[in-house]
Amino acid sequence: MNTHINKINPIVIFLMGTTASHKTEIAMKLAHVLPIELISVDTSLIYKKMNIGTAKPNKNNKFYCQHWLIDIKEPYQQYSVFEFYQDAIQLIHNIIKKGKIPLLVGGTMYYFYRLLYSISPMIPKSSIHIKNLITKQIINNKFYTYYDMLNIIDPISAKKIHYNDIRRIMRALEIFFITGKTLSTLIKIPNLNIPYPIHQFAITYYDRTQLFKAIHNRIISMIDLGFEQEVRSLIKNNFLQYNYPAMRCIGYKQMFHFIKNKINFQTMLNEIILMTKYLSKKQMTWLKKWDNLTWLDSSKKHMIYNTIAKLVEQQLI
Repeated sequence: MNTHINKINPIVIFLMGTTASHKTEIAMKLAHVLPIELISVDTSLIYKKMNIGTAKPNKNNKFYCQHWLIDIKEPYQQYSVFEFYQDAIQLIHNIIKKGKIPLLVGGTMYYFYRLLYSISPMIPKSSIHIKNLITKQIINNKFYTYYDMLNIIDPISAKKIHYNDIRRIMRALEIFFITGKTLSTLIKIPNLNIPYPIHQFAITYYDRTQLFKAIHNRIISMIDLGFEQEVRSLIKNNFLQYNYPAMRCIGYKQMFHFIKNKINFQTMLNEIILMTKYLSKKQMTWLKKWDNLTWLDSSKKHMIYNTIAKLVEQQLI
């Protein structure tokens, strides 16, 4: 089999889907035999040392293949959608230059969305100094809440952000104080999209009962693999604290509370399952609104593999 693609008309593949839908497994099997390189689109997998709770690809798997954008941040570090956008675009270009196909795989739909509808190049990186200045405005009672501040500065963005979503509110304020322009203004400034045809696939269990069973089985397996020991070790070695960005990863906050004796084991387990089901529903909400999408059933893994493999083989020279 030829192992290089046609560089004149290269393509990009998006493999999206709900959690526990076998996205990673199928992507690795494809990359094992075809000229593909994998780019992770998952906000949980960026964190080092957090392996079991994030269902990170296991290096002992016989089909294991390297993913770009895995293990790139410490649990205390932030990683913005703008940073992801820049990293992913550069990786896509680099992979195509090597004569291979970039296959982006994951379940962070907002990141996929931003690759399709690109971010203004004027949106800046995060600044701790600016965040501290914003916080001082609240401490000094110049504004009652961060949301009130945003509603005055950028009412358009305020209408699109929930008043309890402090992270996104703070980011919108930060952008204004760094650039002097509101987020709602900056996102209207055009930027280049991916300059290659994008083939988009969404995989999930068509039967919701099967999906929820897969989610339950994954979480039970996660516990059996030593998730509690992983989190205990992270806490003991000061790699994970309650206020770290990585605590947004489903499961870690719940396990943290269990270890600190704030909840019992069954409550912890139930909360992780509930939050993961909720995540799958949010992912489906995104995907149901998506254009130019090919749907595939997770219960037919061979069909998913063959469909994408056939597309790749058509690009070989």
